[in-house]
Amino acid sequence: MPNPRLPKLNRMTLREQVLESLREAVLSGTFRPGDHLAETELAESYGVSRGTVREALRTLQQAGLVTGDSRGKVRVRTLSPGEIGEIFRVRAALETLAVEEIIARGDAAAVAAELHTLLPPAQEDDVDYLRRLELDLAFHQRLCELSGNATLMETWAGLEDRMRVVMFSPGQGDPVDIMNADHHAPLVEAIAAEDPVGARAAFFAHMDEAARRWSA
Repeated sequence: MPNPRLPKLNRMTLREQVLESLREAVLSGTFRPGDHLAETELAESYGVSRGTVREALRTLQQAGLVTGDSRGKVRVRTLSPGEIGEIFRVRAALETLAVEEIIARGDAAAVAAELHTLLPPAQEDDVDYLRRLELDLAFHQRLCELSGNATLMETWAGLEDRMRVVMFSPGQGDPVDIMNADHHAPLVEAIAAEDPVGARAAFFAHMDEAARRWSA
């Protein structure tokens, strides 16, 4: 049976369109970790051959977004608590390095002022989960961009797809509050204070808590 959540495609560059549509469906939470991506259903939904879908799924598997079991069933990847912890620890290290480079360059005040304008919504604001996620990631991405370190930014961007999969995973407790302004303001304050030691403590504490919230 066709999946009504997926759009029909035009006939140009079908493989690329299927790949991009499936990737977006995974990264936006349309398909959640553990969901089965059945070739036959997807092919019928898109109006393409199973081979076209299979190629797209193979590319997603190579990117680490889906996994295949011994019976050939493909599912959206479910990361283990250990893998989730690794991702957030790497993020903490990268973002701490970004802060250190910003402070060393003498740009802490300007960066803190800009990041203050990018603080995610407050807990009580009427903002849906996907929008909160986008604003949260935009805050952290901008911090890395403002470091001026292209390699750091490329490394952070290389984790983004897996971050999104994690953030649509079931976790312990409510993950929404970790994405609100109150949890990000101390990060901005540590940058404004030009305190690399305090910033390191703040970023690692923030990421440790995030990893705990999203660990199954």
